[in-house]
This record gives sequence, structure tokens and C-alpha cells, in this order.
Amino acid sequence: QVQLVESGGGLVQSGGSLRLSCTTSGIIFSIYDIYWYRQVPGEQRELVAAITSGGFTNYADSVKGRFIISRDNAKNTVDLQMNSLKPEDTAVYYCNAYYKNLTSRPYDYWGQGTQVTVSS
Repeated sequence: QVQLVESGGGLVQSGGSLRLSCTTSGIIFSIYDIYWYRQVPGEQRELVAAITSGGFTNYADSVKGRFIISRDNAKNTVDLQMNSLKPEDTAVYYCNAYYKNLTSRPYDYWGQGTQVTVSS
């Protein structure tokens, strides 16, 4: 059974930091690309950061220079270090694991989300 469990969300003041973690089980973690998305009620889910199976990273312009995504293949976890938080970072943050090669179907798994609230 595949599970992705996010943790580390909470309430923080503007300018503060939080570290989100996504712990996975039931997948061959090292071959998956991992994404962090966020969603505000009534709005579309937004891609925040990504890290490929090879360790390459990418960030939304809105978080570049403030957020850092990292992975630990030995622990099957991905972290999102969020610094200099702003009220507009308030959202539910979701972890997504995705794998597809040329011949396979896509394997696409999501966590349940963790709330991040940044007060002004």
C-alpha cells in the first residue's frame, strides 16, 4: 500500500520558517520525481517545488530563493525548507510522487496535505 504523509505544517509569523516533510512508503522512492504543490480554497493547485529522481530541482518563481527542496533516498523522504514566509504562502501543501517511463503507465500518488498558515 502506497502512503505519502506530510508533516511540519503549522502557524508561523511572517518572515518565519517552517520545514515540511513528506514520508513515503510502498514505492521505490529513488525512481520517483517528487513535487510539492499548494492550494488555497477556491483556487487551482499550484506547483511550488520539484526534485527529480536524479536530484535536479525546480521552483515556482514566487518561492525561488526562499524555499529549498531536498530528498533523502535512504529514508524515503522529501523535505521542503520554507524561509522568509509571507502571508501569501498560506495554503494546504501536498506532496506528490510521480513516475513514468517510456513503456509504463504513470504512477501518481498524493499525500493528504498539511496546512501552512502565515500570519502578518
